[in-house]
Amino acid sequence: MSLDPTIRDTLKGVSTATLTTVLLKHGLRNVWLRGTLPIRPGQGRLVGPAFTLRFVPAREDLATPASWASPKSTRGAIEAMPEGCIAVADAMGVTDAGIFGDILCARMAKRRVGGLVTDGVMRDKDGVLASGLPVWCRGNAAPPSVAGLTFVGWQEPIGCGGVAVFPDDIIVVDDDGAVVIPQALLAEVASAAVEQEALEAWIVTEVARGVPLPGLYPANAETQARYAAWRASQKK
Repeated sequence: MSLDPTIRDTLKGVSTATLTTVLLKHGLRNVWLRGTLPIRPGQGRLVGPAFTLRFVPAREDLATPASWASPKSTRGAIEAMPEGCIAVADAMGVTDAGIFGDILCARMAKRRVGGLVTDGVMRDKDGVLASGLPVWCRGNAAPPSVAGLTFVGWQEPIGCGGVAVFPDDIIVVDDDGAVVIPQALLAEVASAAVEQEALEAWIVTEVARGVPLPGLYPANAETQARYAAWRASQKK
């Protein structure tokens, strides 16, 4: 699935914090993927459709180095990733087996994958950083994935960081972590998020003027009216 460039550009200007507020107003509380922290600062904000990967607990007859050559492997999944997607890997929060390392990340970067988001950990950290692939994860570990996990498939519903993620849901990720936007709500959420960002930017200027918070944030009817009047004055 390709993401409309206009919506992608719109969401690149919206923080994940704002998106969680907007999604909460739509009744969705569980949208922030726990444990998805930037592997290094300054990775910026990424937006893209989710390409899902799923791991289950390691089983000795399946989780072996030989499994890396199987058609159903992380290697096979990477070759199926489209340009611009955000790979989202359900590692069940396991922190003692790194799901990807430098070579796999380098291949993803070569294929122009947008980034990798996981509730698990990485290995070969220096090489991962050198690959240039933006990564959000729970940390680092030296052992390979088969030390604690079995890879079972891609592009199916997963649970990552305690959140349900379906293939082609939209992922927005920044310094605060990753948020999932259901595909069916995308246009509505993007539009509301832009307005929420504008309102909150104006509220910050009001705080700087010394306006007390009660009635200002969240905005009551009087504040909304003042904001609407200010918005109208900016368009003249």
